[in-house]
Amino acid sequence: MQSGLVFNVQRFSLQDGPGLRSTVFMKGCPLACAWCHNPESRAPQTEFIRLRHRCMACGICSDEELSEPLVQNRDEEDVEACPTGALQTVGQEMRSSLLVKTLLRDRIFFDESGGGVTFSGGEPLMQAPFVIEAMRLLRAEGVHTALDTCGYVGWQDLTEAATHACLVLYDLKLMDETRHKAATGVSNATILENLKALSEIHPSIWIRIPIIPGINNDLANLEATAEFLKPLSGIQQVDLLPYHPLGESKSTRVGLTYRLHDTQTPTIEDLEALVSVFRVKGLNTTVGGLP
Repeated sequence: MQSGLVFNVQRFSLQDGPGLRSTVFMKGCPLACAWCHNPESRAPQTEFIRLRHRCMACGICSDEELSEPLVQNRDEEDVEACPTGALQTVGQEMRSSLLVKTLLRDRIFFDESGGGVTFSGGEPLMQAPFVIEAMRLLRAEGVHTALDTCGYVGWQDLTEAATHACLVLYDLKLMDETRHKAATGVSNATILENLKALSEIHPSIWIRIPIIPGINNDLANLEATAEFLKPLSGIQQVDLLPYHPLGESKSTRVGLTYRLHDTQTPTIEDLEALVSVFRVKGLNTTVGGLP
């Protein structure tokens, strides 16, 4: 059995595919998006963080560490010894068999709602062997599986994972390579090439576009995105997802600088106005993944 580093399993999710789902968030991401909603996923290793509002300076952490959100050279015993729960672990190593056994406890909710399990992150395919094995085991149990990927991954890992994924949630941010690199830290060439190739072999792909004011919500970018998607087979729907600032406080907790202070969340009306850009190209498009 493969082992993987999981930082959260969110049960009863309604935003990561059809029905009620359990979303498995994996550690590690090759992107550094300015708006990152899950900054605790970025580092590919277990981290220990200290929640300042809970800390009573009991001495478990050194004086030097008290001024920093990340605590070094700690282990689970230190976390258990923390009297206020201020010291927390981000990233737990799990065997795929144990994860699947835990997930199957919610099978009744999956079956009744048409839901299942989604692997997200971070970028789940940074731990491809673990994710692929877990999806294979879930599929053998008749559970619907979804892969949520940024697409900046090796083609072999992507195709193998896709064979075990009933649904692929594929993120697109920006079409212009220079703007994409400025916003995420990487080129979008691999992302676009992988999506073209994947659309030829997988029949169920949902495109997810985070709408970030001042970054990618301009008509030129969205029209170019719609034009790119129009000829691709396998694209079942396009979801426009509103920016939210939840990543700001979480970035501080893991010692990262947040770049989008004072950015406002788009309204439903803002997003509805953008839907027509995609629908006019014949693309089934939703706001926030809702029909």
